[in-house]
Amino acid sequence: MSGTHILDRLLAISQLLEADQATELDRRGLTTARTHLLWVLYHGGPATQIQLAEAIGVTPRNVTALVDALDATGFARREPHPTDRRAVLVHLTERGLSIMETMDAEHTALGSDLVAGLDADTVATVARALEHIQGRLAELIADHAAREDERAALG
Repeated sequence: MSGTHILDRLLAISQLLEADQATELDRRGLTTARTHLLWVLYHGGPATQIQLAEAIGVTPRNVTALVDALDATGFARREPHPTDRRAVLVHLTERGLSIMETMDAEHTALGSDLVAGLDADTVATVARALEHIQGRLAELIADHAAREDERAALG
């Protein structure tokens, strides 16, 4: 099996996951960006908008728009920060907590279902291979970006 074959499989898996995610999020009235923010709140607890911007890698302005939308749809709310009068904390609402608990359980179930029928050694081997591929991909992308930056500087 060639590296190209593995890449093609990964791309096909990525497309399947993205399509399923889009369908499920749309059904719930969410977007990928809004869900990412909810996921951070679910796993990390209340946070300032600056902390959320850093956690999801967007600008504070983008977080403001995301929180506005989540507040308007009842998934999250802003509350005054207990020690900083200038800041607010973003919290999950009961609706937000409920949807994230459901999504977390679905995430766990899908992970189990994906490896059903494979023995523990095979699962461990696949996990190691995927970790390697993820690391190599990150290295290759960084190397490519650095070369492009060098070309642009010379250009």
